[in-house]
Amino acid sequence: MSIPSILVDQLSKSFGQHPVLRDVGFSVKPGEMVALIGPSGSGKSTLLRHLAGLTRSNRDGKSRVQVLGRNIQSGGRLSRRSRADRCRTGYIFQQFNLVGRLSVLTNVLIGQLGNMPRGRALLGRFTEEERQSARHALARVGIEALAGQRANTLSGGQMQRVAIARVLMQDADIILADEPIASLDPRSVREVMEILARINAEDGRTVLITLHQVEVARRFCPRAIALKEGRLYFDGPASDLTDARLESLYENAGLDELHSRSTSVDLATPVAALG
Repeated sequence: MSIPSILVDQLSKSFGQHPVLRDVGFSVKPGEMVALIGPSGSGKSTLLRHLAGLTRSNRDGKSRVQVLGRNIQSGGRLSRRSRADRCRTGYIFQQFNLVGRLSVLTNVLIGQLGNMPRGRALLGRFTEEERQSARHALARVGIEALAGQRANTLSGGQMQRVAIARVLMQDADIILADEPIASLDPRSVREVMEILARINAEDGRTVLITLHQVEVARRFCPRAIALKEGRLYFDGPASDLTDARLESLYENAGLDELHSRSTSVDLATPVAALG
């Protein structure tokens, strides 16, 4: 039996007196593409931050988070990890986190810093082989022609493609994506999701992605995990997310969120091959 890419056991997190995650547990197999859904405030982003080691759980002595067989944290205490271990998990943010004044190519090369000798990383000296790898990553997301352009001149969809290319440059085994399509137009939503699905299928990289649009989750992610009020509400095939189940999941959500999660996104027409 293979080691799970992600293992979460009895994970609880509170901010002050407010519980955000309540005894959450699940595992993700290598190569799976999983959607993490739920109403705003259900704990999706907080859960993702625990997987990346950016947030500690409650110190209750019971919780455990493992990634690729190694402890990220246990009982609310973060584990020491090498740079190489940290680089095996890539994180894609909703707001892209690019350096606007730098070129697209340089932003992608930043993904290599954790794999470089510290001295060369501090000086930002990249080899020609690394530059070629960055160009290849840009080609895979369809924007190699923009390599020399400043990042702050790009559209939102283009910026998110740069962020994905940066994770490819990092050569991460696991991609954690926190609402990567939330601020994108419908066409960019489809294009970004198709890129992530292609990377998952071609490279076998594990992808866990938080989403608001349920139809996007159904279309691109074979499996879905749903949180409701910080608890695990659903874990199974995304095709089993029936309308009745979704109504129960979002029953206390506001009208704006109900509209958001059911908004139609053009998913029918595949985007052209991206190299």
